[in-house]
Amino acid sequence: MKHTNQHWQSYLYFFSTNTTKDFLKHSYQMEKIEQAEQKSFENTYPFIYYLEHGQIYYEQAEQAPIMIKPILYFYGLVHLIKASILTTDPNYPETTSVLAHGVSTRKRKKQQYTFFNDEVKFQKSGLFPYMADKMFHMKHLEGEKAYMVDLLQQIPELNTLFQLAEKQQIFMPIKHHDQSFSIPLSILDRYHMTEGRFVDYFLGKINVDVSNHSLGENSFDITIEKTMLSKLRLLKYHHTDKEYYFPMERNDFSHYPELLAHYLLLYNLSMIARYETEWWSECIKMMSNNDFPFIQTFLDITSSKSPFLIFDYLMSRKQT
Repeated sequence: MKHTNQHWQSYLYFFSTNTTKDFLKHSYQMEKIEQAEQKSFENTYPFIYYLEHGQIYYEQAEQAPIMIKPILYFYGLVHLIKASILTTDPNYPETTSVLAHGVSTRKRKKQQYTFFNDEVKFQKSGLFPYMADKMFHMKHLEGEKAYMVDLLQQIPELNTLFQLAEKQQIFMPIKHHDQSFSIPLSILDRYHMTEGRFVDYFLGKINVDVSNHSLGENSFDITIEKTMLSKLRLLKYHHTDKEYYFPMERNDFSHYPELLAHYLLLYNLSMIARYETEWWSECIKMMSNNDFPFIQTFLDITSSKSPFLIFDYLMSRKQT
């Protein structure tokens, strides 16, 4: 409980109409939205209520049996995302199409089903593509799909479990001091790249402006403006040990914001908890493979990590 309480204490900053109105006005002005003053006034309470509802879902999930935790966490995250979208789109939701989940999953699971190999497909409209666009400027995701194992590998706090259970190291820790980061060049063997190709790849995927970069004998060194740290994508922040990690393998989702992985995993788990009662009950009770330890550990992580990621996003809106 202590992790979540700490995060909700941070959110208290927004539980003031004056603070939130000024915050939204600043955000709208940065987006060059007309009538920023009026729209910030209109959206102050909806924004606060989204955060409040999200917090209630998360706190109830903490107390709930694992059988229904994914449903509560998913809807808690949905409310936090809606608040975040409201910072860039003052007219949200303009149409009912943006209220759908924006992803789909197989309703009936195949024989020999494992969670690791399950997939979700991205839809043309709904919350998932809408938040990807409005929060992270990512478009044209329709038709893509994501396997659960690829999404789990975007969460640095799962690195230890992958090492223990799957004999697989998915992240390497990155040395950093303030805004300077050093990526060991030993990563080149894993990425099958030359130094120059890796630098191009990294700078193309990192999604932020790099103040300067240089190639040393053993490392690739970069400096990133402090206000840009929350927008890093390839480097994942481990919020328990307060370190940054770099993915050991290239993955289609390595350059996705981690928040999207939490949304997709919680969406699928919430669907399983609702519609795949038999499999879900057996997974929890029988524990026959690695699905249960990864699901349980992910739920423990996301209980504090996803509110942390949302708060980080909101703070980045304040700084720009």
